[in-house]
This record gives sequence, C-alpha cells and structure tokens, in this order.
Amino acid sequence: MANAAFGLPDLAMTSLTEVAAEVRRIAAVTDLPLLVDVDTGFGDGLGIGRTVDEMIHAGAAAIHVEDQVAEKRCGHRLGKALVETEEMVDRLRAASEAAAAARQRGAGELAIVARTDALAGEGLDVALARAQAYQAAGAHAIFFEAATSLDDYAAAVAAVQVPVLANMTEFGVSPLFNRSELAEVGVAMVLYPLTAFRAMNAAAVAAYAEIREQGTQVGILDRLQTRSELYDVLGYEEYEQKMDRILAQRAERGEK
Repeated sequence: MANAAFGLPDLAMTSLTEVAAEVRRIAAVTDLPLLVDVDTGFGDGLGIGRTVDEMIHAGAAAIHVEDQVAEKRCGHRLGKALVETEEMVDRLRAASEAAAAARQRGAGELAIVARTDALAGEGLDVALARAQAYQAAGAHAIFFEAATSLDDYAAAVAAVQVPVLANMTEFGVSPLFNRSELAEVGVAMVLYPLTAFRAMNAAAVAAYAEIREQGTQVGILDRLQTRSELYDVLGYEEYEQKMDRILAQRAERGEK
C-alpha cells in the first residue's frame, strides 16, 4: 500500500486514515476477505481500538499487528527493533477487546493476526515464546515472519494452536517454498504480497522502454491486456447499458 498508493518505502509512513481509505477501495470491488497490514497498530490502547473500528467500517476481514517498535522496518531488512513481549501483548489485548466490542454491537467481525519479527534477531526459542504469548492475548493466527527453513515453520505450528501464516515475498530472507511444502509442515496461510506488484512494475518499465526506443508500442501489443479483457474485468458493458437506460428514460421525459 505504501509502495503502490503513495510511492513510499515500508517504513510506517502512512497514516490510519490513508490506510482505511485504501481498504474501502479494495473492499468495494471484491467479496473476498481482506487481510490488512496495520504495522504496529497506529498507537497504543485507545489508538489501536480506533484502528480496529476503522478497519471494520472500511470492510477489512482481518488485520495483522507487528511486534516491532513504532519506527518499524520491512520484515526482511536488517536493523529491526522489537518492543518487549508485554507491550505487544497489550497491543493485541486492545485489538481483541475492540473487536469483541464491535461484534457485540453488530458492527462486524475482525480477525486479529499477530506478527512476530523475533526470529531474525532474537532466535527461534524467543520467537516461539512470543507466538505463544500472542495467542494467549487473543490472536487468531500467527504471522511468523522471515523464517529461513521449513523446520522454523514446523516449530511455529507445533508451538501454537492457531493458524500459522508464512510470507513468501520475493528477494527476502525466506526461501520461496512451494505451497505444498508449507502445507506439509502445517502452515495454514501463505502471503504473496508483492508478486503482482513487482510483475506490473517490471512490465511497465519494459513497455515504456519499448516506446522510448522504438517510438511505438506495436512490438509489445501481444503482451498487453486488450481493451475487451479490461472491460470484462470492470464489467464495463453492464455499466454502459445502465447509463443507456438512464439516458433513454431522460429522453422519454423530455430532459436533456
């Protein structure tokens, strides 16, 4: 979201309001459940409670909260600093309480995923202990970030009784394990958070290079989405038909 919508690095530079706006745009065009990265929660206590409310109102199905300090970094970069386990537990309790309150008043459901970045800097045993504490604090799933082996994931799965999520982001510290390999060790969910984004960026660079060098896009037409393919995705013709009906009704009434 930071990269694609704002051209910013993943360094906690987007606000709750900006993230909520993007969530509303995504949720408006799909019935699939949406998991939203809310970094470290946009505050503590009451602030995290507001984050939960905003995400529910925007249409999110789940959020994941990180155990890094507020000045967080990408999970696959060096220099990550974590808050104490107790502080992360407080974040999760605040999120869980807000989600429960929203459910009771009929506002909607929101799953809470706890992400731990402890493995890279604090080791497997600490990461597993954190995962267990986060489950006890109300997390519905554990995001086990920056694992470097299937054994790491298997250990996380064995340590908790909630689903474990693996992040298969390209060019990071985690090997790009096959989905079946991850399933065999018990991983329940897999993220591919930037795969399409990277593919689109690379394709855009190549397309503009072609135009710059050749003076036309004719040579890459077979690699472009066609007009009809785009219209199919958007449901363009259905919208156009609705517009035609509206215009016809206006014409019948003698309106311009």
